[in-house]
Amino acid sequence: MKQAGTQTVQRVFQILSLFDDDHPTRSLPELVELTGLNKTTVFRLLSALENEGYLQRLPDGDYTFGSEAIALGGRAMRANKLRVTARPYLQQIAKSTQETITLEILRADKQGQLSALVVDEVVSRHLIGITQYIGSRLPLHSTSSGKVLLAWQPPDERGLILEALQKERPELDLTAFSSQLDAIRGAGFATTQNELELGVMATAAPIFDAMGNLRATLSMAGPSMRITPDRLTELAEQIQLTAKDISHELGYRPTA
Repeated sequence: MKQAGTQTVQRVFQILSLFDDDHPTRSLPELVELTGLNKTTVFRLLSALENEGYLQRLPDGDYTFGSEAIALGGRAMRANKLRVTARPYLQQIAKSTQETITLEILRADKQGQLSALVVDEVVSRHLIGITQYIGSRLPLHSTSSGKVLLAWQPPDERGLILEALQKERPELDLTAFSSQLDAIRGAGFATTQNELELGVMATAAPIFDAMGNLRATLSMAGPSMRITPDRLTELAEQIQLTAKDISHELGYRPTA
């Protein structure tokens, strides 16, 4: 049986997790319905979060993240060594390519479904560009970053992930997809053209830590009106070199 304090903490995090890019605000009735808790309990928790500054009540009665939540998120990002180390490189290559650059990691959601999670981003200065937003989750099978995250998984783990992925997407040809991942690992980077969405061109390369483990991917994305297949190949080489520089900064030294 759960202790009362533990249950309260779990309910607080349950409420906070319901606020995201697609739902920056939530109403009391929405939160009651989504949590399955009674109205009195939800209102009590919302009041406590509002009092501590983690939620803010808007004039229309809806709730959104408060200043303390924003400050906490900022502190968490600054404490992330990967993000801190990679940030200058993201800014540098975004400036040289004039395209959106992201840093992504492999993460599972509450249901256990894996995706590529954007942990940092430098947005293109072009009026027409690609923006993913920090915290966005991208599918593994149709993104360059997702394919890189899969390509460098140990064989057994990759097999289990692909089996789970096929259950979600029965149309996926595992044999062909596995061969594609092997080719990506051999090349050292991945590219995608019109896979995530029509007109989206992207490339990604792996970032390794001092132990040789895959830590993240460095990814670039932009519109096909500006990125031709030939230019995508050039950008892939730049992304790969920059990812190697970040890996070196993290202590990675390839044995061969």
